[in-house]
Amino acid sequence: MKALIQRVSEASVRVKGETISAIEQGLVVLLGVEKGDSSADVDKLLHKVSHYRIFSDAEDKMNLNVQQIEGSLLIVSQFTLAADTKKGLRPGFSTAATPVLAEELYEEFITKAKIQEIPVGTGEFGADMQVSLINDGPVTFWLSS
Repeated sequence: MKALIQRVSEASVRVKGETISAIEQGLVVLLGVEKGDSSADVDKLLHKVSHYRIFSDAEDKMNLNVQQIEGSLLIVSQFTLAADTKKGLRPGFSTAATPVLAEELYEEFITKAKIQEIPVGTGEFGADMQVSLINDGPVTFWLSS
């Protein structure tokens, strides 16, 4: 399981021209599920995402996590993160989870984030989405379980 996280001052997701979710300060989490991923990977990756210290403290050092700044998560499924890009000029998706498994683990990630009492916005699994964001920094990290 992989996540590309971006520290944002605001972000939103649109589907068919309609805004379905928006957050202010927090993290955009682009979530990719791979073959072999499980609930254990959800737990491990969510712990990293929710505790990763990438927000500035009073001394302007990256020492605070999203919970400490009372920020939000905007969680968006993105199967392209599971792409194999090692060879050629076209990505391969043989390492991506099946849509059934990917949706199950995506929904589990969202549910468990909400249990941690982090405000959560979401994309729509399998939809053609337009994600808008203001990357604060810019600060972007690639995390894996």
